[in-house]
Amino acid sequence: MKTQEIILQEEKQRKLLLGLLFDAIGMLSFSIPFVGEFGDVIWAPLAGFIMNYMYKGTVGKVAGFFTFLEEILPFTDIIPSFTLTWFYTYYIRKKDKN
Repeated sequence: MKTQEIILQEEKQRKLLLGLLFDAIGMLSFSIPFVGEFGDVIWAPLAGFIMNYMYKGTVGKVAGFFTFLEEILPFTDIIPSFTLTWFYTYYIRKKDKN
């Protein structure tokens, strides 16, 4: 049982670090106003796919859709959608199950 707990803890940490990285990538275009928004055309669908891949089930699908919207809409790159989804998955949703 301890081995499974260690694996779950490592997965949790890996998803947090990847989420922070992907949020930083998404915010890069925010640092270059107007020019960077064109990069979102490529990043938005990729970010939505990555989110859907990282979080399975309904959470992944809903978060993937909102991540796509957040990245494709102008001036919304500041929202850390990957980090918020991680927080929801491991803290808010966890409380709902208990």
